[in-house]
Amino acid sequence: MTASTRRIGSLTVSALGLGAMPLSMGRGEPAPHDRAMATVHAALDAGITLLDTADIYAPSWDTMGHNEKLVGEALRSWDGDRSQIVLATKGGITRSADGGGRDGSAAYLRSALEKSLTALGTDSVDLYYWHRPDRSIRYAEGVEALAVLQQEGLIREIGISNANVEEIDVAREVLGEGGLAAVQNQFSPTFFHTSRRELEHCGEHGIAFVPWSPLGGTGGGAAAVGERFPQIQRIAEAHAVSPQQVVLAWELALGEHVIPIPGASRPESITDSAQAMSLQLSDVDLAELNQIIV
Repeated sequence: MTASTRRIGSLTVSALGLGAMPLSMGRGEPAPHDRAMATVHAALDAGITLLDTADIYAPSWDTMGHNEKLVGEALRSWDGDRSQIVLATKGGITRSADGGGRDGSAAYLRSALEKSLTALGTDSVDLYYWHRPDRSIRYAEGVEALAVLQQEGLIREIGISNANVEEIDVAREVLGEGGLAAVQNQFSPTFFHTSRRELEHCGEHGIAFVPWSPLGGTGGGAAAVGERFPQIQRIAEAHAVSPQQVVLAWELALGEHVIPIPGASRPESITDSAQAMSLQLSDVDLAELNQIIV
């Protein structure tokens, strides 16, 4: 590994990933097709090798798989080395005309994965997350279902998302030492009270912690992070970089197991974020930023 790479189980990835969700949903309409392709290509060209998507990232309930199809198409049309790219997707949340729900049953997770593989255009996925707990079943059941899919070669590494410490430990027990590769939870300067302990717990057990919405989300939090936190703005000005780069570099400094996945729907956004992988913050900078989550 280098300073700009990290580990997810057996996989080596860039220290930052691309959260592809904003290409399909969020504020306003999905990104135009050409811009979506350009955004993914910009991430790859900037050295990002982890692409994160999910089956439910879609403009409507009846277009599930929309984001996965975009990511798969963008990867196939990129002229770089595909062998170095890690694809991550998720399943376990349902969408319908009546709303959404959760289904962590073995049958549903298998069906969801098979649809994801078709949408992505691949025979197996590098990293597959159980997207959200299904409280109607024992947590171990959902993890056991993923273990079977891994044994069949349909997924390489197993992750869980939106999980607490207890659920992380259940997954560790089911999968054995080193079997749980990643935990993807919300974490940012504006959201940390219910995920900081999980970040630390993952570090203690050699599990990658993957913050989603690491800049504060697409609802305006990411764009205004410098306005909300004066210390972030001040440090950004001192380094002549964007506040977003400062946030991401700070999160990377929280542990070598931390791999933020900033979302983007424009090439310019992810190109800027990627530069955080080479931004060196001083101990004084980090101490000041750490005060945000004390």
